[in-house]
Amino acid sequence: MRLSDTEIHQLTRRRISDPDAIASAWATRGRRKGPDSRLLIVAADHPARGALGVRDNNDAMASRPELLGRLVTALANPRVDGVLATADVLEDLLLLGALDDKLVIGSMNRGGLQGAGFEFDDRFTGYTAAQIDDFGLDGGKTLARICLQDSGTVATLQATARAVDELATRRKIAMIEPFWSEFGTDGRARNILTADATIRSMHVASGLGATSAYTWLKVPIVPEMHRVLEATTLPTLLLGGDPTTDSDETYASWEDALSAPSAAGLVIGRALLFPPDDDVAAAVDVAARLVHGTEPSSSGRVTDEWPGYTPATGSQPGHSAKGTES
Repeated sequence: MRLSDTEIHQLTRRRISDPDAIASAWATRGRRKGPDSRLLIVAADHPARGALGVRDNNDAMASRPELLGRLVTALANPRVDGVLATADVLEDLLLLGALDDKLVIGSMNRGGLQGAGFEFDDRFTGYTAAQIDDFGLDGGKTLARICLQDSGTVATLQATARAVDELATRRKIAMIEPFWSEFGTDGRARNILTADATIRSMHVASGLGATSAYTWLKVPIVPEMHRVLEATTLPTLLLGGDPTTDSDETYASWEDALSAPSAAGLVIGRALLFPPDDDVAAAVDVAARLVHGTEPSSSGRVTDEWPGYTPATGSQPGHSAKGTES
């Protein structure tokens, strides 16, 4: 799965000799005409906030050739609908030709570095709404961790509300990933993965901005998921999270959550890219069957309208959430 030294050399040389190739590639990228009724999106924006670990391997995502190889393998499955990442990763995938006919979501705030004293003051250091529009991306994703004990939370919420408005003005999806969070006994930030905490975070996130017309939520799979998803009518993507249980238990939790009426699909990062048996293609195939069923349409995709979408033109989780958020 790892990209070869030759492929990495070619990527780097192209960045050196022709940096404008990235803008040209965005402009000529093969675009998807319409989305499925439910989505399977691969997430890879974790490294930009210093979160490189998977299970007991603290450096699992440290190798860019390894990460890109796994992403290319996942995106090669025609029933993977898209990818969520920061500009550096998306541009590598773009130059590799892996983003044609895929939905592309740009990560917007990565300033809340994992383990930092300012982790909840999550500055917008990635894509802006204007850049998402200019490059022809399909939406932007924000992480909104709500900690009542940290005053940095309010700045993050205010910036997220502004991003919602700016994306909606451009008819781009605003994908908000909310968590109710706290400081653990070790002084580190952690997310509270209970039904009540998740419901509370969803209500706060849903109310951000002057319109929710283009707002989607991205929430963790927690106990009582059907009750959790009754908290909103907004399309809600389910977060696969850090794989801490065996694969069968993980897949069963995904399948149960997807049966809720407002479930719009899965956004999965480490559980797909670094499965316990290291078979990325097989893990992706299981997730695709859970999201899209076993029989794709003749085009390979369901063609139901995606509410609020305009094609761009141009296991039971525990209480502690170490490594869960993107």
